[in-house]
Amino acid sequence: MIANRLEALGIVLPSASEPAAKYANYVIVNGLCFVSGKGPAGHPKGKLGQEFTTEEGYHFARQTGIEILAVLESALGSLDNVKRVVKIQGFVNADPLFEEHHKVLNGCSDLMLEVFGDKGSHARSVLGAVSVRDNLPIIIDSIFEVD
Repeated sequence: MIANRLEALGIVLPSASEPAAKYANYVIVNGLCFVSGKGPAGHPKGKLGQEFTTEEGYHFARQTGIEILAVLESALGSLDNVKRVVKIQGFVNADPLFEEHHKVLNGCSDLMLEVFGDKGSHARSVLGAVSVRDNLPIIIDSIFEVD
């Protein structure tokens, strides 16, 4: 059970965060759950390569992954209903000279592998952004195959 794995990892899921504007937190279509863009808990503000280091960005991406898991649990009733992590896409709010976007997004990717094992292996892309909503350091959207 995924709940046991979360407990072993010391992860307590928060309540699912609400959308920041007029959109759905998630949409399920044809066995795929699309989770809208989420940011890290506490809403830190700033850019990677300016206010934040790569290591801090990794932590923010991991926190964001936990936010995503909370939305999934709310949507599905149990994370055991996740068949596979399909895609993770990160938007890193970064200084134009920042080059470690991939290392930042590893925070979320590593979490998905820890929680779901082989089912956590996924396709992904990461982009540098000139700005993102609320000046968050990262926004991540995701796609999951679900029962």
